[in-house]
Amino acid sequence: MSVATEPAPGAAPPSAGLRDERLARIGVLTRLLQRPELGALIGAVAVYAIFASVDATPNHKFISLDGMQNWTDAASTYGIMAVAVALLMIGGEFDLSAGVMTGTSGLLLGMLITRYDVNVWIAIVLVLAFAGGIGFLNGTLVVRTKLPSFIITLATFFVLRGVNVGVTLLLTNTVRFDVSDRASGFASGHALLGGTFLAPYNFQVAVLWWLALTIAATWVLNRTKVVLFMYTAMSAALVGIMVALRYKGIQSGQGIGQEFFYIIAAVVGGCLLTGGYGSAIGASIGALIIGFAQIGIIFANWDSNWYFTFLGVILFLAVGVNALVRRRAMAARR
Repeated sequence: MSVATEPAPGAAPPSAGLRDERLARIGVLTRLLQRPELGALIGAVAVYAIFASVDATPNHKFISLDGMQNWTDAASTYGIMAVAVALLMIGGEFDLSAGVMTGTSGLLLGMLITRYDVNVWIAIVLVLAFAGGIGFLNGTLVVRTKLPSFIITLATFFVLRGVNVGVTLLLTNTVRFDVSDRASGFASGHALLGGTFLAPYNFQVAVLWWLALTIAATWVLNRTKVVLFMYTAMSAALVGIMVALRYKGIQSGQGIGQEFFYIIAAVVGGCLLTGGYGSAIGASIGALIIGFAQIGIIFANWDSNWYFTFLGVILFLAVGVNALVRRRAMAARR
């Protein structure tokens, strides 16, 4: 039963078209400022313009399709992992084993194919399942023990790093597993995961996987924490598989240290280290900026050692720009 109340004498009648004044002030520009990708997009345009202007190659290769093939190739593997790492960071977690997992996965693929004559596609499924299991273990330990994911995945990093070298040396007396191109299923596996498209520019197929996984990451973002760890580990496995098939082998040290580049790409893309803010698209843009820098420095004939300095400066500036944009967006909502 509801009770209707009469308006107080002298009170103005309610207006059906009246809106909250605070809501009326939030326009398109404000909504854009609230997007975590905005700072990264501004940075990407600026970095692209810088390297396009200092390009020392004949006919300015950096802005051509040939140049695009180079910097998208550099950005694609960073991008695949950056979007996965970004999801964890948005959830307030880290996975420091993401880099070494690429090496572990590639080595496992090489061992299954070369030493045990497993069909390439069966080996790929087994490697992805193995990586999913490692991710599940990481996520479950974080949830059950309440220990920081930083500690859990750092332990996983050292375990996998030791296994990579120890097992590879034990089985091959070297630090490398080769992948034979005569193995059953290699041709189709290489075409789908290690090949190229758009001849004669020959873009790496990893670029298509990068775009597809950026879309998939947006869906995964709404799933549980354990699934996010599994997604990260399996993304690392995919990168390891791609490297192994593309170069027909992989070193035991593959991927070590790359986890910092993934985190840089995510932070440059607008993710907060404290969690709760960011996007997969922003992380992809962050990876693209890294690709611009890696190839742009080469095309500019600069000393390649400046690459790391440039990344440090970009990281510092990106954090500042993202913080400024976010503060202004929050102020606009008040």
